[in-house]
Amino acid sequence: MTTESGQSSGSKPSDDEAWAKLVPLDTRFSDIEIRCNDMVICSEIKPSSSERHEWCRITKNLGQGSATLHNKSSDAILVDEAIIPKDGAVDIMSGSEIVPGPGGQGYLQYRFTVMPAPDSRSQLLKISIDPDHAKCSICLNVWHDVVTAAPCLHNFCNGCFSEWMRRSEARHQHVLCPQCRTTVQFVGRNHFLQNIQEDILKADTGLRRPAEDLAVLDSSSSIQSNLIIGSKRKRRFSTLVSPTLEERDSLRLQCPQCAATIGGYRCERHGAHLQCHLCRGMMPNRTNFQVPLHCMGCDRPFCGAYWSSQNVTHGESSTPVCSRDTFRPISERTVTRIPSITHEMNRHEQDITQRCIAKMGRTVQDVVAEWFSLFNDRQIDRSRMPLNHAESITVSTHVCNECYDRLVGFLLYWFRVTLIVDYFPADAAARENCWYGYACRTQHHNEEHARKRNHVGRPTRGNHPS
Repeated sequence: MTTESGQSSGSKPSDDEAWAKLVPLDTRFSDIEIRCNDMVICSEIKPSSSERHEWCRITKNLGQGSATLHNKSSDAILVDEAIIPKDGAVDIMSGSEIVPGPGGQGYLQYRFTVMPAPDSRSQLLKISIDPDHAKCSICLNVWHDVVTAAPCLHNFCNGCFSEWMRRSEARHQHVLCPQCRTTVQFVGRNHFLQNIQEDILKADTGLRRPAEDLAVLDSSSSIQSNLIIGSKRKRRFSTLVSPTLEERDSLRLQCPQCAATIGGYRCERHGAHLQCHLCRGMMPNRTNFQVPLHCMGCDRPFCGAYWSSQNVTHGESSTPVCSRDTFRPISERTVTRIPSITHEMNRHEQDITQRCIAKMGRTVQDVVAEWFSLFNDRQIDRSRMPLNHAESITVSTHVCNECYDRLVGFLLYWFRVTLIVDYFPADAAARENCWYGYACRTQHHNEEHARKRNHVGRPTRGNHPS
């Protein structure tokens, strides 16, 4: 493997500091800093030899974002997988991949990186936030798992507001904001303020609460998605006359248990409700109920399991109700096809996986069932699993149809990367691996590239998680 060094071609330096550098992908070698506006990069054939061969010149373009690379070697070189012939030139941007040889084998590979301008390095956006403005008015501490109430938009700890809401629903007709006493119609988690809360605690660790206090607070938290509290449906008529109490009741977003007692339960008059992500119908937010109301894979609410447990079906209800098939445990599901999201939606890879399964004399369900067993026994690395709460999911977990497809796609990825080559079709086995693996963006817009290269595998180039 050759090593490279740089030398000035006579132009004046842009400043005392490097404005760009070539970063070798092999971390055993040092970066090549580019301090001049026009620099020639040379190869040292042997470390002990003074003989050097020029292989490229990098010329800084106007502005800070790009440069022009001139091929000075006796052969072609690769820039972002494109072949640059002898004496050819190409514009390069920060992140461009450069290989000082035509085949890529036996050459040290580099990433061109433009350094920030000196003035931009010192200009950092600073926002000052008084921690007193990021405190829950119930516990008077910095928010923890912050939620926002509407329409007043005051913010509280999830556990604090959940407990307040439970007590309010037991004693009053409405849930009032603890801070301003406005009637709360909606409440949901606020991920933006959650990031601010984390930054505040990093800046001042003295504001952190003991772990045991946070555990108690988390045990009280019941808000996972947007809750609708005593919500009213928008009027479908225009009038300036205030509706009567009966009219207001008829305008509520109804759920079957608002209208009648079902299974021994009827909704509180102003009880909190969840809106199903799929059918948009309403169901009560029964936090102590054993049937799950949220998909663990995406945290969205789904009503299929709840109404099935209450023996309520779509035909029996005048309001939207999902069937049980839309939200049920993983162990009760079957799969007859490879989901469209599998292998980053690359249809060529999906077809190869299908042919591999057929060559083994198996079905997609057979393969998925086998890998679900390995998954449940925690024999699979879950670091790339595209679902929330990845470590907590088992085959008994309720998930929605979309998350089930994602999980099947995740398992079929592991099936492919562990499959021996004997089961591959001849045309698939002969393909070269794409450097960027599953993270390749070209496979989504270049049909020829998607077909000719294998994209089921971890990236071997680029800044991607392993």
